[in-house]
Amino acid sequence: MNFSLTDDQVAFGHSARQFSQKELKPNAAKWDRESHFPVDVIKKSGELGFLGLYANPEYDGLGLPRLDSAIVFEELAWGDTSVASYMSIHNMVAWMIGEYGSASLCQQYVSKMVSGEWLGSYCLTEPNAGSDAASLRTKADKQGDYYVLNGEKSFISGAGETDVLVVMARTGGTGPKGVSALVVNAHNEGIEYGKNEHKMGWKAQPTRTISFKDVKVPVANLLGQEGQGFSIAMKGLNGGRINIGICAVGTAQSALETATSYVKDRSQFGNQLANFQSVQFKLADMLTQTVAARQMLYLAASKVDQNDLQASVYCAMAKRLSTDLCFDVANEALQLHGGYGYLSEYPLERHVRDLRVHQILEGTNEIMRVIISRQLLQDDGLSSLR
Repeated sequence: MNFSLTDDQVAFGHSARQFSQKELKPNAAKWDRESHFPVDVIKKSGELGFLGLYANPEYDGLGLPRLDSAIVFEELAWGDTSVASYMSIHNMVAWMIGEYGSASLCQQYVSKMVSGEWLGSYCLTEPNAGSDAASLRTKADKQGDYYVLNGEKSFISGAGETDVLVVMARTGGTGPKGVSALVVNAHNEGIEYGKNEHKMGWKAQPTRTISFKDVKVPVANLLGQEGQGFSIAMKGLNGGRINIGICAVGTAQSALETATSYVKDRSQFGNQLANFQSVQFKLADMLTQTVAARQMLYLAASKVDQNDLQASVYCAMAKRLSTDLCFDVANEALQLHGGYGYLSEYPLERHVRDLRVHQILEGTNEIMRVIISRQLLQDDGLSSLR
């Protein structure tokens, strides 16, 4: 097995690091402090292809493998976790439309999303349908050439600032087979947005509730077939789990770099902190955890790229491991800074706040364990995951 990156992968990563260094990292603290959603900077990233990394190339997307895309997201998150994580969600929305939409629907939406002219939000979660997404209640009743959409979605990233919504709604009976996916103009009559939630982290992107009241959506805006929505959502979540995990890795890498620099400069008891073996051991563990998380995500991404039958399980394992390990890395980096780590003048407290939600998003880590153990306990569970 070759663990080396190709020249193209290295080039993608380098381009993302340059953008991150110039546009994201210098502004991340200010955006966090002011709860500012940097739409102009996000749209600028479209010029480099970062808003359509794995979107359909027939409509200006790059059509990259998930592994190559993960390399880009890590570098973006190195600069700003919150903004990079939103960009990963936008990419998922553009991919869903390009993968499952009709040719006319793709022509209408995908190119504008790839360029950054239109930004997207993904609407799955509801007030009473979080981990149990198949129990969602938002309804889309077919009436002639339109679906009439009614219901409420919660915790929607970018809501109120975006132009395109992919909404999972019930078009049939109960359970997952009654769910369909619709592309909705975010400015349609009948759509109302709640307040921007005051969150622990991810402050550089808005999070709102969206209410739909008799919103008319053309039947042509259906993705795939009726009843295919939950399957589309789950396939999207495979990539989403890789994305959210690799954004955690980028943040952990940034925290580790900051901590390493700090202990080289800081002295206590007449000695450089970096010379204390306890500090050296802590740094060694942090680096090991970061590399382990990255490699597990690369493995999961390769499984998705190969259409492996167990890709969902690998994505669940990678998401669980990476988000837990990387939160610990950021937390230890804060600890190494002592009291300074608790001050907002340093990036560590922001890293810790931003990374906490990664253990919840795209399926909580408890749900990841359900997915993993369910496969493990099948008759051929162990052999199929070797």
